[in-house]
Amino acid sequence: MAKEKIVLITGASSGIGEATAKTLVNNGHKVILTARREEQLNQLVAELGSDNALAVAADATDFTALENVVTKGIEKFGRLDVAFANAGMGVSTAGTEKGDPDEWSTMIDINIKALLWSAKLTLPHLRKTTGHFILTSSAAGRKPIGGSIYGATKWFAYGFGQNLAQEMSEWNGRCTTIAPGMVNTPFFDEAKPDKLDPQDVADAVLFAIEANQRNSVREIYLMPTN
Repeated sequence: MAKEKIVLITGASSGIGEATAKTLVNNGHKVILTARREEQLNQLVAELGSDNALAVAADATDFTALENVVTKGIEKFGRLDVAFANAGMGVSTAGTEKGDPDEWSTMIDINIKALLWSAKLTLPHLRKTTGHFILTSSAAGRKPIGGSIYGATKWFAYGFGQNLAQEMSEWNGRCTTIAPGMVNTPFFDEAKPDKLDPQDVADAVLFAIEANQRNSVREIYLMPTN
């Protein structure tokens, strides 16, 4: 069994974040969970056990609120080994000409700014543990998609992850960018059999953090088989 990791997860109340929390705890790790929906977070902690999980509700786009999450998590567990910046959203109307600027602004706050805040706030603690930063980009951040503002925010996430991996390598820290295709989560309106499952992404996170310290898994690109 790999050494127990203390892992902070943003966007933890459903979908990929929830699946990852369960997978990590089931494999002997402990989690600090944050999202805006406090009730769902508390239910998840009740399921995982308060020895293994802490919930601190916060809006990841609020720097001060996210700082409180990191502080509370370290107060409980004493250190931070991994940060998983997973919070994200899409838009209801695609395209540049037809898109909604207010919706873009909200999406940029969560897909870009919250990612930056997560890195800024956790890196000093990850440096102490020679830790690991993981982020959710997207297959949409690896290829052009006509008029996709969402895709452009995930291009940012993808590029940031590559740059951060180099920055963290200066002190032997590891950074993994996870780029999944469509995942069957509340993010999308209807379930389809040709989507990935949140568990697929959770398994990728587990693989990356449990890899031998000499092995920095820089990127995991997941697509539905069919």
